[in-house]
Amino acid sequence: MAMLSWRLLYILSTIIYVESTIVRVNEGLLLGAHKTTSTGLGEFYSFKGIPYAEPPVGNLRFKDPIPRKPWTGIREALIHGPICIQFNKLLNIYLPGSENCLFLNVYTPDMTPEKPLPVMFFIHGGAFRSGSGNSLVYGPDFIIDKKVVLVTINYRLDALGFLKLDTKDVPGNAGMKDQNLALKWVNDNIHKFGGDPNEVTLIGESAGSASVTYHMLSPMSKGLFKRAIAMSGVPFCEWAITYKLTERSFALGKLLGSKTTDPDEMLKFLQEQEAYDIINKTPIVIPEENEWQYIGLKMTAFQPAPEKDFGQERFLVEPPTETLKRGNVSAVDLLIGYTSLEYLYMLTKLNNSLEKYNNMRQLLVPREILLYGKNNVDPNALAAKISEQYFGNRAINIATLKEYLKYQSDEIFVYNVNRFLKHLPGGNKRYLYKFYTLSERNRFSSQGVPLGIFGLAHSDDLLYLFESIVTLGRPVALSPELFRLVNQTVTLFTNFVKYGDPTPTPDVSLGVDWPEYDNDSKGYLIINSTLRVDRAPDADVNEFWTGIYEEGGVELP
Repeated sequence: MAMLSWRLLYILSTIIYVESTIVRVNEGLLLGAHKTTSTGLGEFYSFKGIPYAEPPVGNLRFKDPIPRKPWTGIREALIHGPICIQFNKLLNIYLPGSENCLFLNVYTPDMTPEKPLPVMFFIHGGAFRSGSGNSLVYGPDFIIDKKVVLVTINYRLDALGFLKLDTKDVPGNAGMKDQNLALKWVNDNIHKFGGDPNEVTLIGESAGSASVTYHMLSPMSKGLFKRAIAMSGVPFCEWAITYKLTERSFALGKLLGSKTTDPDEMLKFLQEQEAYDIINKTPIVIPEENEWQYIGLKMTAFQPAPEKDFGQERFLVEPPTETLKRGNVSAVDLLIGYTSLEYLYMLTKLNNSLEKYNNMRQLLVPREILLYGKNNVDPNALAAKISEQYFGNRAINIATLKEYLKYQSDEIFVYNVNRFLKHLPGGNKRYLYKFYTLSERNRFSSQGVPLGIFGLAHSDDLLYLFESIVTLGRPVALSPELFRLVNQTVTLFTNFVKYGDPTPTPDVSLGVDWPEYDNDSKGYLIINSTLRVDRAPDADVNEFWTGIYEEGGVELP
């Protein structure tokens, strides 16, 4: 246990002097630091590496998280806890981590405000396979300057977080239940940091965004948050939900050397394996995956899935489409959107995808249709329609790279975000955006410039919300223009956190009134160097893909 010790004295004596502060949470005392934001506009208190669950190791591996037991003495909260064990596919490396990784971080501008402060609870992305809540990626500075409390978290990833054996011990979704337990911790403790537990907004990007919308559908998370911000991800996205997960979990055991079909024996076997041997595996459960595993995001391995009922509290009780049909969704306000060219972030990871899509046009058909479409659907006919829509009679190759990136962006992200929004029950406020802003703060978007491809890539919008040393990979000074662009986005998002409205009062610096979205007006905000309101984003895209999904027999009524 990391207590007040020589390690703390070493940190304080060898780095720089940091003013400290102590807070008592339900589990014990925490020592945090008092800092100044990178903008120089404000000060804040930082508490890193707060454990919210017992370490999920040994016989707790794969199981639902258990709340952290109290500790004695003062626990230092000056550095992040270990990240969860993971393989980062973008970097193509295993990152050093630990199974003992269930930690969260709290950053607050005021421990004792006159009025409790609103809270942003951020869930990181990474396809449920990688990522962490560390401040080197998600620095709190810009959020803090707006007088909002920020919480970031780690949660279990890959098979360690999403193995499913269809037993009471391992029903699945352990990683989502980690998020839920962290959210409960915030509800119980955030007032100790000056935060308001009744004003919690979930926010996430990519898999974090899908997580946010999963929490909207989960009976386990009802009443734990008031608002939601979903950036480029919903449960409909192919990378956000898996299939045949129990079968895949047993196939994982077989890959590692077990032939048992008994779930208890399989659990014992997998708990005895080295953690790094368990992750980054792609056990095949249907023949199509022999091709899918090498291209884009078509194949997923260990992601959220509905759980069987063993009398326990379940995170997901049914497929997301069924929950939306019944309208059993948390009554929260939602701000949701996507970037102008999402798939551009995969530009350097295309490998032989273009060739495979050119030679096997059926790959163009959404996985949901291939797996669950009506019996008489002709995938080749659908593939021909999709191919004609995006490529005409041309080959899929480097000459049609821009069209390929648009196809992937539309099929994976754009349509599914709009589809989710379309089928949400009414009664709460909805705000939709499309993010275009390009500047020196972009990371992946710049990859397309030498090829004449321009657009905002997946995840680059995060750099207008968070200080991110690791993501940028280089110092990027906030020039007056960059500060304006960052401040524009942070103001919109934190206004929503504070008021449930991104433009609650006339603001000369913003110059717009962001309208609520509904299925008739379809008003949305274009976020660019200047802000502009428009109607019906990507109407042609949504019309085309609605027809494809209807013909495939999987579109919601």
